[in-house]
Amino acid sequence: MSKILSLGIQDKHTSAHNSSFVGQFGEDSAARYLEQKGFRMVLANFKVPIGRNRKGVQITGEIDLIVLEADVLCFVEVKTRSSAEYASPLSAIDLRKQRQIIRTARVYRKIFNLRGIRFRYDAVTVVLNEKLNEKKLNEKKPKIELFRNFWTEAKFSKKNWNDEQF
Repeated sequence: MSKILSLGIQDKHTSAHNSSFVGQFGEDSAARYLEQKGFRMVLANFKVPIGRNRKGVQITGEIDLIVLEADVLCFVEVKTRSSAEYASPLSAIDLRKQRQIIRTARVYRKIFNLRGIRFRYDAVTVVLNEKLNEKKLNEKKPKIELFRNFWTEAKFSKKNWNDEQF
């Protein structure tokens, strides 16, 4: 019985390690991919407090990559999966995640006083199609896709009564 319990604990720890390894591998791969496409890296893993939830607990927002493509500042969410067999990595970038990134990007633009600069929200998916094995990951290239302007702030803006058409 104790062997089963200890295996369960080890599996959770190993899974957490593998998941953080896969995530970091995906972000590094996405950064290299974007640089090869001509993007200029500005910042990786930007984290900042963006407010409080209903219970008063502070919420921290994170943007995986901030890059420049020509004169457009791109806030990039990277999603990495070992396989796309069950669902696309894009399905993890839900409305809540998009809203959180928008709030974080606003704080970023405010901190650095970036007014009048063009910006957009991109997504990069990294699919490994391999079991979680560090040696194999370094041998085989993952499938990486860029989705420019994956979402906009417009769908989150509040509509005025005057703007509604009946």
